[in-house]
Amino acid sequence: MARESEAQDGHDRAAADASVYPVEEIAAAWERERPGTPVSSIGIVTPIWQLAKLLGDDRRRVLTRAGVDPATLDLLSVLRRGGAPYTLTTRELGRRSMVTAGAVSQRVARAEREGLVTRRPGEGRPRTVLVELTPAGHALVEATVDQVLYREAELIDGLTPGQQTQLAGLLRILLQDTQRKLGDDRISQVGDA
Repeated sequence: MARESEAQDGHDRAAADASVYPVEEIAAAWERERPGTPVSSIGIVTPIWQLAKLLGDDRRRVLTRAGVDPATLDLLSVLRRGGAPYTLTTRELGRRSMVTAGAVSQRVARAEREGLVTRRPGEGRPRTVLVELTPAGHALVEATVDQVLYREAELIDGLTPGQQTQLAGLLRILLQDTQRKLGDDRISQVGDA
């Protein structure tokens, strides 16, 4: 009988633990062990890190199935969003992608080898390089962007449209403030250095 009672107690504790949000548990433990230590960031930063990992891993799986890497899709997407004739300078690509000139150069070289873009000298300025989306690059970005965006819409559909708008606004504020405090306005793929 005592074993049955212990087993039931263990089951009850497991059921109770399942309803506890782990992030709250972490914050509560730090408050208990280090009273006065600020823990409010745990409830924000930890889920952001967890979501970044989950969303980044899922996007990589989607892109792997589509046969394109994140950096190449970023390049093709920037060109596609630029509108016809889908041509931008390497400098503008860097600005819109928020990556360094070296990263743009590597991305363009890889996409050019794959027949997804072409590059040519710009007119009027000797060091200007124009990058243009090829028909193959256009087709790839058209097919892939739907896969990515429909999947991401599915992943956030647990929030109402109003909640999505509210969260997007709060995340924008947090991102801009964090960039200001860190003096860093670069944004790259999750996990990039």
